[in-house]
Order: sequence, then structure tokens, then C-alpha cells
Amino acid sequence: MTGHEGSVERVRVAAAAYPVDFLADWAAFEAKLTRWVADAAGQGAQLLVFPEYAPLELVSLLPTDLHHDVIGMRPALQAFVPEFVALHARLAREYGVGIVAGSYPVAHAGAFVNRAFVFGPDGTQGHQDKLLMTRFEAEEWHVAPGEGAAVFDLPLPGGTLRFGVAICYDSEFPGLARAQAEAGAELLVVPSFTGSRAGFTRVRVGSMARALENQLYALHAPLIADAPWTYAVEDAHGAAGVYAPSDNGLPEDGVVAQLGWNEPGWLVTDLDLTLTRHARADGHVLNWRDRHIGVSRAVPAGVVALGGAPEPA
Repeated sequence: MTGHEGSVERVRVAAAAYPVDFLADWAAFEAKLTRWVADAAGQGAQLLVFPEYAPLELVSLLPTDLHHDVIGMRPALQAFVPEFVALHARLAREYGVGIVAGSYPVAHAGAFVNRAFVFGPDGTQGHQDKLLMTRFEAEEWHVAPGEGAAVFDLPLPGGTLRFGVAICYDSEFPGLARAQAEAGAELLVVPSFTGSRAGFTRVRVGSMARALENQLYALHAPLIADAPWTYAVEDAHGAAGVYAPSDNGLPEDGVVAQLGWNEPGWLVTDLDLTLTRHARADGHVLNWRDRHIGVSRAVPAGVVALGGAPEPA
């Protein structure tokens, strides 16, 4: 397995464990984001990934009566979208990096979707919408699922990196990542917002499972928040991590790198794509090769009775 034509062999990626701040104004957000991008780019990172709902610190710029109004804040947040997109495009061009922006509740087709905007080093823009909504999103926030899967080609010295984005809960199901891997993705990036260690663990285990079954790298960028001033992202917990299939030349526990629990900052990691390609082609196990067999042999389960009903006590 050599990757798609023209694919790069190595890439340096950065996963943000990004802390939510109460902002004084838009200039404070612009300055913060610029510092973060400059920091990662200064460490040589070529792809920068921000967490799910990271831009919701912009709620601090809305009228106070909207800070806890998860329905009312959605249309009000649309005022920042053009500047938000323009800022990321400018920073991507200025620093010559790819950026997966923190996902944003964007008005679309009469509803609101959870959208991760993706930028190339020349400012080219794409996006991936979240496809499966958590109970909070569906029942309280009324954020709707988006449609479609995308993969993104990031131009780098020596070739391109093809990657997919699975936003938080999407990583807990095999379908999206499988479609992206079938389209040539060799890296899955997982921006997340989880309010507890249990929630973080679900996304972490999902990300590691997607790395295992597709024999690719998974990058996990969590939101960090202690923000009692807004119900939208009141508490957020996690640890930035990069995962891989546990096979030849790759970590035995599947963890390439990680930060500490609730430790803010960038996790900057070098990925050797020749290792995951070798795992796909000649690993101890061949999950990627056997994916179709795994589906075809999972026929409807029959019930086997193991004896009669127990005797009454």
C-alpha cells in the first residue's frame, strides 16, 4: 500500500487542547488565534487542528442574556462567520499551513449544522459537517446533521496528505471514517467537545478503533473549558492525542503521543505514513484488507439455547 498517487511520506501535525476564554472583543479572539497558529507553525507543524465548538468562546461577545440561551445564540453567532472564515484563511496563507478550524454552528438550509471549516496553505476553503448529533445537540440545541463525507488534499513538500475529519460523536461509528479511508484518507482528525472523562473516553476509544480498523493515524483535538458563564461550553475536558494501529514499527499501545489530562497547548507530532502503509500491506493483521470479509461474514445472529429454563429456587 503506497497511498494515493503523489502522497507524502511524512507530515508534522498539531492537535490543539484549546482552552475557552471570556473575550473582551473580536480583536482579543483574533489575537489569541493568531498566537496559537504562530506557535504551531513555529514548531514546524504543517496541519493544525482545533477542537469542536472552540469558537463558542465568541458567545462572550454576545449580549449577556444570550450566554445561556442555546437557541437564541445560534442566529446571533452567524454575525461572526464571515470574519471567522476570513481570519482562518488569512492565517493559513500567512503561515503556509493547513488548518482545521474549530467547528461552528452554521446556518444552512433552514437549520443549523455543526461545521468544521478546512483551509489550505493558500487560503483555499472546504468543510466537513458533523453527521451524527449527540443528545445535547439534537434535543436541546436543535443542531441538525449535515450531509456527505469529504477528504482533503493538503499540499506539502514532496507530495500531498489526504485526510478526513470526523467531529466528536462521528468518530464513535465506523461509517464516516470508512468512507474517508476508501477515498484515500491516511489520517483521520477528530475535533471533540466532551463534558466529562467518560465522554472523552468514548471519543478516544472511537478514534483508536477507527485507526485500528482502517490502519491509519487518528489525531484527537479536545476542547478544554471551565466557563460557567455560558451553558454552551460550560465544562469541557480531555487530552490531546495521536493514535495508530498497533503493528510493526508503531506503538504497542496504539498511542503515538499525548498531552496530560486537561493540559492546554499544542501536541505537535511527526507522522511516518510509510509505517501505516506497511501495516496495511504486510502487518501482523490485515484489518484494512479484510474489511469486506468482516462485513460479509457478519450475517444475522441466530439464538442458541444453552439448556432449558432454570428450576425455581
